[in-house]
Amino acid sequence: MKITVVCVGKIKEKYFTMGIEEYSKRLSRYCKLDIIQVPDEKTPDNASEAEELMIKKKEGERILKNVKDNAYVIALAIEGKMLTSEELADKIDKLGVGGDSHIVFVIGGSLGLDDEVLKRADFKLSFSKMTFPHQMMRMVLLEQVYRGYRIINGEPYHK
Repeated sequence: MKITVVCVGKIKEKYFTMGIEEYSKRLSRYCKLDIIQVPDEKTPDNASEAEELMIKKKEGERILKNVKDNAYVIALAIEGKMLTSEELADKIDKLGVGGDSHIVFVIGGSLGLDDEVLKRADFKLSFSKMTFPHQMMRMVLLEQVYRGYRIINGEPYHK
């Protein structure tokens, strides 16, 4: 299985970088993991709705350039479906068994995802009704994918 995370923006905090590196290393025994960072657009203070839509559009175009046609796309979106860790593990497992060998998780920037990205998504996943920094979500996502593989393989993992 190939897992790609396409995300907007760079990680600035060292502690997030360290966590992402740790989960990337742990995941290497279960899947081929690629993390693709696309540049974020600077959002001016007091940006108008039109400016925000343009920023999301530009970021969305960058995201979609990195999504292969045959990939199964899971967009992280607050309006998506919430799953338990076991349900996410089951989804990853079923996709692999069903022949989808490439899953792309998409994490938007500070304004969220463009509608075109959401339309391309095969599934919208929500981690919470709360808003989280996209840098933090990268680490949380990798931890949950790692947890999912541990569940799939019947391996113990702390609760």
